[in-house]
Amino acid sequence: MRSMVFITGATGGLGKAFAVECASRGFDLFLTDISEPALARLSESLINTYDIKVLYYGCDLTDTYSRSSLYEHVRSRGLMSDFLINVAGLDFEGTFAERTPDQIRTMVRLNIEANLELTHELLKLRDPARTFRIINVSSLAAFYPMPVKAMYSASKRFLLNFSRALGEELRSRNVTVTALCPAGMPTNGGMI
Repeated sequence: MRSMVFITGATGGLGKAFAVECASRGFDLFLTDISEPALARLSESLINTYDIKVLYYGCDLTDTYSRSSLYEHVRSRGLMSDFLINVAGLDFEGTFAERTPDQIRTMVRLNIEANLELTHELLKLRDPARTFRIINVSSLAAFYPMPVKAMYSASKRFLLNFSRALGEELRSRNVTVTALCPAGMPTNGGMI
């Protein structure tokens, strides 16, 4: 099987834009997001428009069991990857003191934990004959402590620092790591 581009947060604005761009360049895709019906619609559209192979798996990346099921699904199909685009992310606007413990856990699980774990798993499934490329979607917020977005900017700073360090660690293994830091974007219900 040809290597695939893996995209998290694939049905949101930026994730969908990445999926369309990769499809238009002829890449086969593996898409994941929380909504399986939205993934099915996007996949069908990409297949019909670009005549590529698109696989998808609905996954709540904040849930460790759901993530484990995703990895097993990928491994059991013998899928390989030469590109990972980590788009999935979340923001809760408002002061830190207003956040609930569940909101704090959810943001850390999605913006940090899921990114790290998925990157770790897909490095094991890379096509060794090709350069493995990783894009982690950070944010312009990573460069500034932001009152009312304290958790978000801190989580995006984590992704920026992680991406820089990981890129250095993996340079000799034919892996590139890029941190994308866009400015504010319209998103779907807080998910980016």
